[in-house]
Amino acid sequence: MIFLFTDYGLAGPYIGQVETVLLEHAPNEKVINLMADAPRNNPKASAYLLASLIQHIPADSTLFCVVDPGVGSDEDKPVALKIDGRWYVGPDNGLFDIVARQAKAIEAFEINWKPVKLSKSFHGRDLYAPVCAKLAIGHDLAKSKFAWQGNRDWSDDLHEVIYIDHFGNCMTGIRGKTVPKQTIFKIGNKNISNAVTFADVKTGQAFWYVNSNGLVEIAVNKGDARQLFNLIIGFQISY
Repeated sequence: MIFLFTDYGLAGPYIGQVETVLLEHAPNEKVINLMADAPRNNPKASAYLLASLIQHIPADSTLFCVVDPGVGSDEDKPVALKIDGRWYVGPDNGLFDIVARQAKAIEAFEINWKPVKLSKSFHGRDLYAPVCAKLAIGHDLAKSKFAWQGNRDWSDDLHEVIYIDHFGNCMTGIRGKTVPKQTIFKIGNKNISNAVTFADVKTGQAFWYVNSNGLVEIAVNKGDARQLFNLIIGFQISY
């Protein structure tokens, strides 16, 4: 299977164009749109989000991962990483740093293959999609191996809001297993205590919990934490 992780959004032609190229080069591979609204132009927040989403992805899958604000600038080299049996394809801009840091096994390759036509603004369609297709069906392509070191000095846990869903629940980059249940998070002058799930608190009450992806999330039972606390991507969460 080929999984898509992007900040492209569902509106507009971008996901459809990528899927068209994948179908052209790998017609028998199932394509799953894992996430189309990753933090826009934000490889750092997206890196923590990506790392939290891979637990249910089969080990022999290929992941098309593109959050690329520097597209067309030659600032970040295109890479294909074999991490714990999965291929990750995209720009080397920090997006893969957290996944790689948590990995047991990793091989890193710079992509040397180039398409006949490569636009300056849509490497996802023109470069990364055909590379993903070739890797998914077992075709070789021009690539050079290098020693992966990770190029961002980011902490293992990011104490910031990294994603806000349409309910207004605010996901952080903090792994739940690192936080004791008695921890009190502070947002402004408000103290946020832990609950296991929404039904454990009163309607309208804010709480934090460990979500289904293993990350600390700030939520309000039948309410909107984003609106209640005026939260945005990048808002720092402390305790």
